[in-house]
Amino acid sequence: MLQLDFGFGPLEAQFWRLVFVMTRVGAALVAAPLFGMAGVPAQARVMMAGAVAVLICAWSPVAAPANLLSVAGMVSVAGEVLVGVALGFVLQFAFAAPVIAAEMIGGAMGMSMATAVDPNSGSQSPALGQYFTVVVTLIFLALGGHLQWIALVIESYRVFPPGDTWLGAEKLAEIASFGGTMFVTAVAIALPVSLIMLVVQVVTGVLSRSAPALNLFALGLPAGVLAGIAGLIVAAPVLTDQASMLTSDALAATARVLAR
Repeated sequence: MLQLDFGFGPLEAQFWRLVFVMTRVGAALVAAPLFGMAGVPAQARVMMAGAVAVLICAWSPVAAPANLLSVAGMVSVAGEVLVGVALGFVLQFAFAAPVIAAEMIGGAMGMSMATAVDPNSGSQSPALGQYFTVVVTLIFLALGGHLQWIALVIESYRVFPPGDTWLGAEKLAEIASFGGTMFVTAVAIALPVSLIMLVVQVVTGVLSRSAPALNLFALGLPAGVLAGIAGLIVAAPVLTDQASMLTSDALAATARVLAR
């Protein structure tokens, strides 16, 4: 296959077939937020990609290019990476919605300075974003979203077999359009707490105008934090419902990318 002979015959051909299948699965796992987070060791990703690839090789007649080192072989590998990254990037939109909502809530509460390391990207994000991300992750796992997403990755080999992996403008536009759902969900998550914070800020402004001697920062910051925490407790059911809808929407968008 690679014009190299290691003396293993058919076993060597099956090995390179497995490696070729792992290309799409590995790209999807790296692009996905849950499996591709910075805290997941690379060895774990390789083992998971290999386990899924073994099942795909057993269930589907996927064939690797005759010569992976040729131009045609490299193009086939690039197509596999394109499909895998596209399937994982849809989930990135879904898990970015709570972080955007946390930016809006944290700014209104005066907690923008409270940051933590985001396990998905490895960059700094609001501390509230970690809370929202954990909730969305738990709901995603509880609903079996990870299993459905892996099933869609396996289904992609039937819809986009090797050699026919060009998504086209319509599929790329479908992925980009899911970004609108991300922003709508982020606003829906942040809206209840933002309304409460708006009322607190209006009341604080009225008090500062009626009693100029009051220290606005000493009064407004604790009131904003307490009101924000109370709003988060009251809006917890809304977060659960939005996370459930976001999970189903992300899986539906992934399925639309695979639709012919």
